Amino acid sequence: MSVTASFSPSRLSAGTVVLLASLYCAQGLPSGFIAHALPVLLRQQGVDLALIGLLKLLALPWLLKVLWAPWVDRISSARFGHHRGWIVPLQSTLLLALLAMALMTPSFLFGTGFWLLLGLLLLVNVAAATQDIATDGLAVRLLPERWRGLGNSLQVGGYKVGMLVSGSGLLLAIDALGWHVSVGVVAGLLLLMLLPVLLFNEKRHLPRQARHAETALGPRLLWQHYQGLLAQPGMWAWLAVVLSFKLGDALGSPMLKPMLVDQGWSNIALGQLTLISSLVGIGGALLGGLLYARLGAKRSLLSFGALQGLTIAALALLVSRGSDVYWVYGLSLFEQLADGMSTVALFAVMMNHCRPEHEGADFTLQASAQLLLAGVVGALSGVVAAQWGYAALFVLAGGLGLAVLVIVLRFFSRQRLAPSQA
Repeated sequence: MSVTASFSPSRLSAGTVVLLASLYCAQGLPSGFIAHALPVLLRQQGVDLALIGLLKLLALPWLLKVLWAPWVDRISSARFGHHRGWIVPLQSTLLLALLAMALMTPSFLFGTGFWLLLGLLLLVNVAAATQDIATDGLAVRLLPERWRGLGNSLQVGGYKVGMLVSGSGLLLAIDALGWHVSVGVVAGLLLLMLLPVLLFNEKRHLPRQARHAETALGPRLLWQHYQGLLAQPGMWAWLAVVLSFKLGDALGSPMLKPMLVDQGWSNIALGQLTLISSLVGIGGALLGGLLYARLGAKRSLLSFGALQGLTIAALALLVSRGSDVYWVYGLSLFEQLADGMSTVALFAVMMNHCRPEHEGADFTLQASAQLLLAGVVGALSGVVAAQWGYAALFVLAGGLGLAVLVIVLRFFSRQRLAPSQA
């Protein structure tokens, strides 16, 4: 069954599921390769830690993409369609960059060709971050409001699957298959993930609504685009929810694994816990999407947010039970389940605040603002743990996660919501 034939604007069709899952999995493939596999491989080749640290700077396009997102919304392809016109060439760029790395030897890339490697990785990050704008815009238009929770399950789950395959999966395979074949397989998967969007006829099913787009194409477009978003009724109140909803998680979760290291957990044990936790997080995202369709926006945000805060606070119990594997796995997995559910609910409601023909940039601004503040708070987690201890950190983080639900309540109390949002 082709994506084109099975698409329906009123329900979450099989074609929509395949299309979105493939697009978000494609974004996770280069991200997992860069974030998880490359640092290990570089260090095994004796690359200096300071140079390995430069890989973090290459992720800046994911934060800065908000600056060029309006042009992704504004400029479209007459041949491929609006979002598809961006996705196809950008994903092809990712594919070619990975193929180039697969054809070179590790001794060259990690030695005299290291700066070429950094250049290719920067290209990958720019292309992937820009593709994410177009993919989010396409997802907002494709997904009926009721099914945006489940659609975001595909986003979270597909991205994590891609990261697992090209991160942990590549590290497991590279000793047996070698560098060339292993990286080539990742490139081949990117090619496979390109097929659904090639089969999707965006121009026919999602025709462009030019009357909603700005006329400007120059520097004024950036100001006009975001000024229009912030002028929407209730937008500032909603941004308060976006900025605060995941702060408890951002403060508490980064210190779970350092605490377990202090309690004697080995790298192998932590690796197994991370793998299983990631799989449970994918399951949590799927469960959250299914429940969102029944509960709606308000009840999903409140219930999943409360579960998130309580599970983070419960991690304080591991300070005295870190040697008990059952306690660690039970609480860690439950925290990942709640994180997946709450993330899906937040992303789904963020989609509801995107304007026609502004979907990519509107979603990008919300996501970037949330990630930026969460990153700042997350950077403080180690300071709090060092000063007050792990138990106080987790209780504080959990309390913060529960306290911000007041902001959620205040937002919904001021809105006249449609029945599907209530």
